[in-house]
Parts: sequence; structure tokens; C-alpha cells
Amino acid sequence: MNADSHSIERLDDDQANLIVEVFRMLADPTRIQVLWALTGGEYSVNELAERVDKPAPSVSQHLAKLRMARLVRTRRSGTTIFYSLENEHVRQLVSDAVFNAEHAGPGVPSHHRKDGGIRTVDSTSPSRKASQR
Repeated sequence: MNADSHSIERLDDDQANLIVEVFRMLADPTRIQVLWALTGGEYSVNELAERVDKPAPSVSQHLAKLRMARLVRTRRSGTTIFYSLENEHVRQLVSDAVFNAEHAGPGVPSHHRKDGGIRTVDSTSPSRKASQR
């Protein structure tokens, strides 16, 4: 056990409850797919819907929840609204979750291989990982 672990203060209840809400938002496969896609950049609802292979109205509802949880932000350009991750902490949280899940599979996770790197969502098949970016 790390000697410094004793110096970590207890989270107050309000902060712990906020963290639980963030994890609740992450407890949905579509929202994870959307957030993972957003690690690659900014997209409109229709672009995200195509990337995660879900209907645009469904993706829009998920994005509304993610926005209320302050995990994504919006930018308007004309009549189109673009979504992006709220900040680098969200990007790190999503990336760490994906990388941690890769450890559950067989072999060496791609993020540990020399040719690894962050894999992005394939727009033709949400269950299949696309090429390296």
C-alpha cells in the first residue's frame, strides 16, 4: 500500500453524489459509443448517429443527457449544432475506461503495443474498431 494513500481526504457527500451521476451517464452502451466517437473530434447529431449506427433521435436524446451532466458541450454553426467533449478530463475518463476494458480481453491491449494508439469508432460497424488514427 502506498504511504501517501493515508493523506487522501474523504470526498464530501455532495461531490461523491456528483461522481455517481457521471458514472450513471457512462452506464449506457450508446452513450459510451457517442463519447468515444467524440474523442476523435466534434460532430453533429447526424454524423454521430452514423458513426454509432443508431437513429439520430436516439443519439440526440443521449446527447441531451450528456450535456446536462456536463460531459459534452455544443457549438452552433448556422442551423447545425456540433457536439464535443466538455474538457480533457472527460476525454481521459472515456479513454481510460476503453483502455481498461481492453485489458479484459485476450492478448496485449492495442494501447500497449508499439503499433497501438487510440482506436476510433468505425462508421460502418459500431462493434468493430476502425483503423488507428
